[in-house]
Amino acid sequence: MKWTHANIPDQHGRVAVITGANSGIGLEAARELAGKGATVVLACRTESKALAAMADIRTSYPDARLEFHALDLASQKKVRASAAALKARHPRIDLLINNAGVMWLEQGLTEDGFEQQFGTNHLGHFTFTLLLRDCFAHVEGARVVSVSSLAHRGGRIHFDNPTLAGEYGRHKAYCQSKLANLMFALELNRHLAADGAKAISVACHPGGSNTNLVEPGIASQARFGFGTLTRFFWGMFTQSASKGALPTLYAATAPSVGGGDYYGPDGPFEAIGYPKPAFIRRYASDTELGAKFWALSEQLTGMNWTTK
Repeated sequence: MKWTHANIPDQHGRVAVITGANSGIGLEAARELAGKGATVVLACRTESKALAAMADIRTSYPDARLEFHALDLASQKKVRASAAALKARHPRIDLLINNAGVMWLEQGLTEDGFEQQFGTNHLGHFTFTLLLRDCFAHVEGARVVSVSSLAHRGGRIHFDNPTLAGEYGRHKAYCQSKLANLMFALELNRHLAADGAKAISVACHPGGSNTNLVEPGIASQARFGFGTLTRFFWGMFTQSASKGALPTLYAATAPSVGGGDYYGPDGPFEAIGYPKPAFIRRYASDTELGAKFWALSEQLTGMNWTTK
């Protein structure tokens, strides 16, 4: 029997924080969790887009409990301010879904000097999550869900050159950032378990989902003459954002989920379908590499596991 939105357990009394919840997978996850009774905090960079998303959700669920919270993952300073404000507003968090991301960007650095995709997709979430640790770590049933990608299979962490200076490629950088999301989820679960925390960390990927995240990347192919071809094949191996959100929702709510699990679609190549345990390449699950990667993340952000 396939797991669908109808299988999401009741979420009344729970607080769910979703980064990048104004569109795509994040919006659909916010919609379904709100429909099941959760208070959903849309942690987004642009307020107008978040408010439009909230209005959209209320067309389905007029009584939805929704809040906007400002979060710019590309700025460590703003991430810290956002986390402090969120802790004051919601000292208890049941679900933290690290969903926001950018994809296939031209070469560039964040204000902190990080490669843009690595800095936004991973390091922003790394700092945000560690600063919110006291809100979820000892909450019964709490989960941190990190959204990775099939692209993690093509990535590696460039420990000596995380900005990819002199060797940048937009896909190469994206793969590194999505591998980072998965490795972070696995290493975070090890840290939580070692502390005896009640919360768990899990990961997921949406397969091939037809969302606005991929549009800039597809458009960028046009100058090489591959735009139409890319769109054609992309349409064959993608599914709607609503269905693409199922692995996220499964990881966030299914009773059988365990710490360190990873979920994706059950169809061919894990591109489309319904949630099932997904393939984790050996590089991502290597504990020594995970510890080294965690140390690099701490070094770059100035964070550590005991930071309050």
